[in-house]
Amino acid sequence: MAESTQTSSPETNNGEPLRIGISGLGRSGWGIHANVLAQIGENFNVTAVCDPDPARQEEAIDRFDCLAYSTIDEIIADKAVELLVVATPSQLHVSDVSAALRAGKHVIVEKPMAPTLEGVDEMIAVAEETGMLLTVNQNYRYHADFLKVKEVVDSGVLGRIVQMRITGNGFRRRWDWQTLKKYGGGDLNNKGAHSIDWAIHFFDDPNPEIFCQMETTPLFAGDAESHVKLVIKPNDGPVIDVEMSNCCAFPQDAWLVMGTQGTLVSADRREIRWKYFDPDEAPPLVLDTKPTPDRSYNRETLPWKEESFTPEFNFFTGMFTLYEDIYNTVRAGTPAAISAASVRRQVEILERCREISPV
Repeated sequence: MAESTQTSSPETNNGEPLRIGISGLGRSGWGIHANVLAQIGENFNVTAVCDPDPARQEEAIDRFDCLAYSTIDEIIADKAVELLVVATPSQLHVSDVSAALRAGKHVIVEKPMAPTLEGVDEMIAVAEETGMLLTVNQNYRYHADFLKVKEVVDSGVLGRIVQMRITGNGFRRRWDWQTLKKYGGGDLNNKGAHSIDWAIHFFDDPNPEIFCQMETTPLFAGDAESHVKLVIKPNDGPVIDVEMSNCCAFPQDAWLVMGTQGTLVSADRREIRWKYFDPDEAPPLVLDTKPTPDRSYNRETLPWKEESFTPEFNFFTGMFTLYEDIYNTVRAGTPAAISAASVRRQVEILERCREISPV
């Protein structure tokens, strides 16, 4: 679906701080967005917040000297708010985002963008209708390990990529609201919204083959999935193996990329190593069906090259860049760095997983 890139006129309020409202002061709204906006500098001003909890409202007033509301209707009626952060529970995203867009607000919505693809399409349609910016907090697109893996893959030094593995495993028990399906909980939405968003950057096929197996285990108090195995097979790229489990007590490689000229690996996203060779520098590969001299296998020494990269990991760095991109889109009319249409591809895969392996 096409997406409008219209925002406010570049001449309007150009250079002035972007006036921001935050709806939902929980783990994401407060722990991520408010914390980032408190540090990010003079281009942003938290003008208003919204949360049904009076204690959270007071905390925000003390921190930002802002207005505080109890309902979404009140904050979107505030004409001072230009950009609304929608960090409410997932099942409210479609209604909250649509109402904010229709009230003339630009919107950044937390992941997962919506519980269903139908909801995503509804929000995109409202953004097109109103000409307002709709973007999504897919801040992992700015993470240094992903950017370096993409750079190495795109460079071609690993040859044709045959298989890629993205792993987000651990051993953890949970008993909060995100373990319940009715609230959009489960690891497919919460971890998969990032891992699958990474995966879609390595192929173009709009309808890849998908295998998915999800399970609810006793590690979650609720009924949502706590173990996800997903295999994506596009017609124009590598097999991509995505694993998100709470049942793995031994660390696994976060990245494993296997190509016809080498391999990339990252054990914990803190160090990336890749080893490769140039076929032009290797002995010719010539089929020989004669018996080997020692009745063994072919042996050779390839001209290996090895490189490594240790990214500076700061979760908030990606958020700083994301907000600066939003500022440039709203104030200067630059195209949205994270378009809702690009996130639609991710949500489509999430929905197909739920159809293939309902929990």
